[in-house]
Amino acid sequence: MLPHQLHFVSLIVLCFTTLAFGATRLPNDEVEALREIARTLGKTTWDFNADPCGQEGGWANKYQEKGSENAVTCVCNNTVCHVTSIVLKAQNLQGSLPPELTRLPQLEQIDLTRNYLSGTIPKEWGSMKLVNISLGGNPLTGSIPIEFVNISTLKSLVVEFCHLSGSLPPELGSLPAIERLFLSSNNFTGELPATFVELTSLKDFRISDNQFTGKIPDFIQNWTKLERLVIQGSGLSGPIPSGISLLKNIIDLRISDLSGNDTTFPSLTSMKGLNILILSSCNIVGQLPDQLGEMTNLNTLDLSFNKLTGGIPPSVVSLSQIDVMFLTGNALTGAVPDWLLTKSARIDLSYNNFSVHGSCQQQSVNLFGSSSMGNVSGMVSCLKSFRCPETFEYFHINCGGDEATLNGITYAGDTDAASSASYYQSKSNWAFSSTGKFTEDGRSPKSYTWKNTTKLTENIQGLYTEARLSPLSLTYYGFCLRNGKYNVDLHFAEIMFTAEKENISVGRRIFDVYIQGTRVLKDFNIEDEADGLGKATVKNFPAEVNNDTMEIRFHWAGKRTTGIPVKGVYGPLISAISVTHVDYKPPSEGGKSGTPIGTVIGIIAAVASVIILVLASFWWKGCLKRKDAVGLEEGKLLELVDPRLGSEYKQDEVMAMINVALLCTNSAPALRPSMSTIVSILEGKSLVPEVVSDQSGLVYEMKRKAMKMYFKDTAENGISGSQSMSIDGPWTASSSAADLYPINLESDYLMNRN
Repeated sequence: MLPHQLHFVSLIVLCFTTLAFGATRLPNDEVEALREIARTLGKTTWDFNADPCGQEGGWANKYQEKGSENAVTCVCNNTVCHVTSIVLKAQNLQGSLPPELTRLPQLEQIDLTRNYLSGTIPKEWGSMKLVNISLGGNPLTGSIPIEFVNISTLKSLVVEFCHLSGSLPPELGSLPAIERLFLSSNNFTGELPATFVELTSLKDFRISDNQFTGKIPDFIQNWTKLERLVIQGSGLSGPIPSGISLLKNIIDLRISDLSGNDTTFPSLTSMKGLNILILSSCNIVGQLPDQLGEMTNLNTLDLSFNKLTGGIPPSVVSLSQIDVMFLTGNALTGAVPDWLLTKSARIDLSYNNFSVHGSCQQQSVNLFGSSSMGNVSGMVSCLKSFRCPETFEYFHINCGGDEATLNGITYAGDTDAASSASYYQSKSNWAFSSTGKFTEDGRSPKSYTWKNTTKLTENIQGLYTEARLSPLSLTYYGFCLRNGKYNVDLHFAEIMFTAEKENISVGRRIFDVYIQGTRVLKDFNIEDEADGLGKATVKNFPAEVNNDTMEIRFHWAGKRTTGIPVKGVYGPLISAISVTHVDYKPPSEGGKSGTPIGTVIGIIAAVASVIILVLASFWWKGCLKRKDAVGLEEGKLLELVDPRLGSEYKQDEVMAMINVALLCTNSAPALRPSMSTIVSILEGKSLVPEVVSDQSGLVYEMKRKAMKMYFKDTAENGISGSQSMSIDGPWTASSSAADLYPINLESDYLMNRN
């Protein structure tokens, strides 16, 4: 063979030798271990004809979507490779945890987050040199193996959103390198082991939604490297240890729903770097401390549902980075600072005792019920300016959805987008107030309503395909109600978790329900009550109205999963509300009677025409130049009623019709309601806006006299011909808020009209 031919053959042999060598650089024992691991996990997409370390053949995705990573990683030298990391997030794995991991001697990371792996955590893993164990979002049972104390290299143990139970092994206090310990949303019991005092390397500790007992231990003050501490709905009681002030590196502190006695506001003066401070439902009494103003990095402040008194300290103005502030459900008093009303942040001051007047929402500040405590009338102060068209005996709401009808009942649409601190008032006799921010929200869209886009397990369209959500507290408020006994129907369907096998096993939602201030449902789980996901359930309750108002509140107490199927899925969810007086009978059943709507509209149109003609005559004579002040006295208005009726009429209905007629004759178009609004008012679906007539008192008096003359002439001489209006279908109000709500009498608009 010629020399150049020999050289060519040598190159070919060397090339094939290199390829063969490269294909077998992962030891056979590790390849076989991966086969067994795949079988145990239920992983079917690994191609064992490809190199497990080559990132081909299903061993790694080229384009990793965050939260759904799929990758096997190796470390290689010139002669051999070893598997160091297996990350299989949200891969729909339905097997169990593999003890065979021990056959991968250099494995440092196992991440199986958000799968559907069952069974227990293998104690065999305790002999490994793992650095990161992430098993969150799997329906695992049993306890944390005591053998884990031998993993001296372990820095992160994440077992949140599982079904683990039992006491925490005291031996875990001997983990010298642990930095992250996530235990939330399990069924752990007992006290936190005293040995945890040794976990001085901790940077992130989360134990929310468990059944622990005892107090928050004082030893947490030893965790001086701690950056995040999350204890919400854990079962632990207060008070918050005073030594917490030693944790100078904290940037995220969340403690809520503590049982126990009242306690004062903890000293947090050393926590200058705090970004998130949540101390909700912690039985904190006393005044807001000036130290809050020193936390200039704060973007989230939640001190809701405590027993705080006094005013808002001036130092709070220094919180220039604040994004949301919740002071809901305390007993704060005094004036609301002007600077607070001008901040761009979402601020909720609802359910306090401030001396505030005006609307329920000012800029981005929710003031609903902010001055209602001690209000014996029961009417929320910011609603007092609204006139009731009549005394209602019901309200029905399709929460989060459009208007819908079920079993002959029409449920009003409720599609307002809402926000972290918002108030919404309908055109009828109900409103809602929403408080709370979805933390670490991974939902799309990031909304306070939700629409199911998949097929539900039952044919429950209409009321149940959409719902309203809240991350903390949602209150529906009915007003202008007849006093007496009511039936309250609350409609639910879990539509954020699908009805597939996997989601039944991991996602859990729990919240409380209050009616008229009394808790009627504790730890309510829609899925359990409906016997499955995507199924409807209706909870019925008796209730009593004594002050014309009904309050229904849904409250999250820090329990159950917050990150399944994605982060931000938790808190109350309500599909529909139906509230009906026990004696109410629909008109078709011989209930409330009245003048047909078409006839009423015809009368109003005729009256308006007469008034316009009379006013034109007065204007021609120059009578409108006077500025006599004539009050809107109900007695004078009732003179318009046909005396032949005697007392056989409902005064509130008559006043509604008269006020509508007066509104319709305003000279300024902006002050006249739309026809759809008129119909909605006369049907009793909307409130009568305050009558803001022309500023000339004489004009108002002329209108009243013109109407009286018209009705007198009609009574004496009759009306030739007939006047009627045909309404072929149901009427719905479509007017904007500008149509409905009156302009303030002291507004610049009215001042500058002349």
